[in-house]
Amino acid sequence: MAISKQKKGEISEKLSKALKGAKSLVFVNFHGLKVSDTTALRRSLREGGVDYAVTKKSLTKRVLADEKFEGSQPELTGELAMAWSDDLIAPARGIYAYQKKFPEALKILGGVFEGRYQTRAEMEAIATIPEIPVLRGMFVNIINSPIQRFAIALGEIAKTKN
Repeated sequence: MAISKQKKGEISEKLSKALKGAKSLVFVNFHGLKVSDTTALRRSLREGGVDYAVTKKSLTKRVLADEKFEGSQPELTGELAMAWSDDLIAPARGIYAYQKKFPEALKILGGVFEGRYQTRAEMEAIATIPEIPVLRGMFVNIINSPIQRFAIALGEIAKTKN
């Protein structure tokens, strides 16, 4: 169905406002995803503070050209949706979680991270970065490991002297 010029202008304005406020953006191909699965995806993304919208490729390309992100824009194929947020990793992580559930129907095409276009592989790598509490736990474990090994070594020395 054709969209009027006025409606295209409104959609473009909404997209550009969303892109200006977002720190991270993920382009998604959702071909073959059922409506119930899409609804669950939207709900889960919304709980994580991520906005999700289905967009027209031509309007999206026009808005992205105005934004002047660094790098080269990834190829936007199939049905296109975008997920964006103030959080740098949340959109990629949310889409990646659903991509694992529906590998045939949902695919990350690329994205924008810190003002630069990213490829599919780069966005998937960003999505696999652990959350902050997990990273803190890993850091504490790394710091604790030498101390723990030193204590074990002292215990073994004490056993041999007794």
